Amino acid sequence: MILLDGKQISANIKVEIALAVTEIKKDGKRPPHLAAILVGTNGASMTYVGAKVKACELVGFNSTLIDLPVQTTEAELLAEIYALNDNREIDGFIVQLPLPKHIDEQKVLMAVHPDKDVDGFHPMNVGRMVLDLPTFLSATPYGIMELLERYRVPTSGKHVVVIGRSHIVGRPMSILMSQKRPAGDSTVTIAHSRTTNLEKLTLDADIIVAALGIPEFLTAEMVKPGAVIIDVGITRVADETKKRGYRITGDVDFESVSKKASYITPVPGGVGPMTIAMLLKNTLLACERHASK
Repeated sequence: MILLDGKQISANIKVEIALAVTEIKKDGKRPPHLAAILVGTNGASMTYVGAKVKACELVGFNSTLIDLPVQTTEAELLAEIYALNDNREIDGFIVQLPLPKHIDEQKVLMAVHPDKDVDGFHPMNVGRMVLDLPTFLSATPYGIMELLERYRVPTSGKHVVVIGRSHIVGRPMSILMSQKRPAGDSTVTIAHSRTTNLEKLTLDADIIVAALGIPEFLTAEMVKPGAVIIDVGITRVADETKKRGYRITGDVDFESVSKKASYITPVPGGVGPMTIAMLLKNTLLACERHASK
């Protein structure tokens, strides 16, 4: 069994990005600039945004955090987004999800200019991805594809089962893995909450992408020997034996499944670190695009 070490690969990618930033600065140009909008005090969101700001510093990016109170109105948030759209010093920005319930998430994501949508959530960028045109790929699927590619995991002609059909992970993964590309050319099945023969599908799968948000859902009985396992889930599960009172687990029962897998991502340290690395890569791409205009 080979561990798909997202922590190590993401560190390698950050070194590559830092070298590119050094070259940009040598040419007398400003470094890439990533902004993040955080609304409210959701603990997980604050942690994620903090990690993104820290990653920017590490690679030499400029970063801006716009920290808004939970009572911010939808109109006020949209005004901040329009200001970032018009700010030529900002190459890309993200709106950290989830948003407070009184704000229409879809309306907010639609307001982000596609040229600055480094999360890859805008319908224009999703459409370009579907058509296999150059675009910002959603950071988590992009990170998974990069992991598979860098570890040279065989994917051509393989049967991939993606468990979960979210716009952020499941659907993009199914599209990317079926395209003609490195880590692509696969035959893909999407499974979801209405799938009736899930175990039959997973037992037939060469590669399984678990992205459903249910802790330790995928067990050894559902996996054939030699399968490649990508665990996208990350959940805090109460555990009194741990000092913090909880443990971090994914959608895969790592203990049992790792004994049968040929490749597997750990949680934490697998897909998670890759997401931030690819967000940085998208921001570098945005900067290069803006510089060429």
